[in-house]
Amino acid sequence: MPPRRSHKKSRAGCRRCKNRKIKCDEVHPRCGNCSKHGVMCDFESRQVLDELHTLPTPVTRSPQAPVSAPTSSGSITMTSTTAPSTAGIPAYDDHRISPSRLSPPSTSSTPSLTLPSVPIITSMTRQGDRLLEFQLWHQYISSTSKTLVMNSPASTDIWQKDVPRFALEGRTYLIDAVLSVAALHLRFKNPEDRVMIEASHAYSASTLAEYCRSLNKGITAENADALFLTSCLIAFQATASRLFIKEDSDLTDPSESHRRYALPLSWFHAFQGVKTIVATSWQWIRNSATLKVVIDSQPGSMLDLNPLGPESFFGHLLDDLDEELEQEDESNRAATNQGYFHAVCVLNWAHKNQYAPSALALPSTVSRRYVELVEAKRPRALAILACFFALLKRMDNVWWLDDVARREVMGLVSLFETGSKWWRHLEWPIRIALWDGEADAIPADIWGVERKENPPADGGVLSAETILNHIDLMAKMMDSTQGPQSIESIPVVGDLDGLVPPPLD
Repeated sequence: MPPRRSHKKSRAGCRRCKNRKIKCDEVHPRCGNCSKHGVMCDFESRQVLDELHTLPTPVTRSPQAPVSAPTSSGSITMTSTTAPSTAGIPAYDDHRISPSRLSPPSTSSTPSLTLPSVPIITSMTRQGDRLLEFQLWHQYISSTSKTLVMNSPASTDIWQKDVPRFALEGRTYLIDAVLSVAALHLRFKNPEDRVMIEASHAYSASTLAEYCRSLNKGITAENADALFLTSCLIAFQATASRLFIKEDSDLTDPSESHRRYALPLSWFHAFQGVKTIVATSWQWIRNSATLKVVIDSQPGSMLDLNPLGPESFFGHLLDDLDEELEQEDESNRAATNQGYFHAVCVLNWAHKNQYAPSALALPSTVSRRYVELVEAKRPRALAILACFFALLKRMDNVWWLDDVARREVMGLVSLFETGSKWWRHLEWPIRIALWDGEADAIPADIWGVERKENPPADGGVLSAETILNHIDLMAKMMDSTQGPQSIESIPVVGDLDGLVPPPLD
């Protein structure tokens, strides 16, 4: 009788699979389970690979090659030859995550756990690594930086000139954020470019690792501006990364699609993370020329504070709200009501606004309670979210929002059961999402209203100074309720979830 084959345990699986207590196939740079769920795998992080190399190996050690005890940090010592620095290109140290360092280091003299080959620029020399960084740096300055804003030359200068200047002062997290966004842009242009695919993953992981490490050390007057700009670039990463999430199959099969569509919660965590960074570092950036330019570049918010008025295009989204609130826990009733009302007010304002990016105010301003309602898949919250993504149809010509309206609206629609009473509330977002004409020329009879430069409203106008005063209030509230060290408690879980500060109401 042949011997029984032993069960092969997964000893070097990724943390996500270990936490979920499922078998990891250990495929690099992203395991099968993480690829299936469209989330970042920590195999893409250099630090994780280093830790895996320090795991004890089941094979017998050779007496001629003793194994050194791992250090308390779980890292291993690497010997490298330092290449001469290139003018204008940031220098990298051996402790940072770089695409060329994501392949396992040579361990000929020290036995260790043998890992599958990591296909991340493994054949690239240090000179090739520098050329890649130069290519990405040039891409960002010459092209990508101009696509992050659309209405203000002064704001364009922030992204094109100030961001590189702050980065070259030694802010490694900002350097990697720049390179990551540039890699995503080039990946969008050429989806089959493996180098850019791998570089975008590697620099994104490095950005988040260094960013969280810097936050844990504390925000100071010296790093406040750089952390603010990095949080903005992380928000761009969060939106652009969803362009490359591959579903198992098309969303046209209503019986199966709801199991595959992942809610776009990274939008809220990332955009609201920007707001939290601003509030936390407000004492230092209150008079920052950088922040002032960014705020001044935003359109003046003229919210009609009566979302149930006759001019409210999206007022129907609040139908039967009283019935929902009656079933709500009393402690959440007011917050739920406010979360819905504010979201609909923002939709009405952006819907009338000629400036297409005004819709992006919603993910950065909605309340924490509304995000919780989306995560709980409340039908009203999902219908509001579908209308938000439909508003972004006018930005289909912006690469990091390419086809976002169709993809996200149809994904959200797939979560509703056939015959649901909410289908009548989804007719407008579906009609807009499937519009096949010019994105920036949707007729008024299809859009539902004539868009105006400064839509009139009976509510108040949020000028730049009003916004500053509002942030002042948020900062004081955060300082009094959480304390200056609260940011150190940010959990590191998931892809972007938890890697940026939680939303601040």
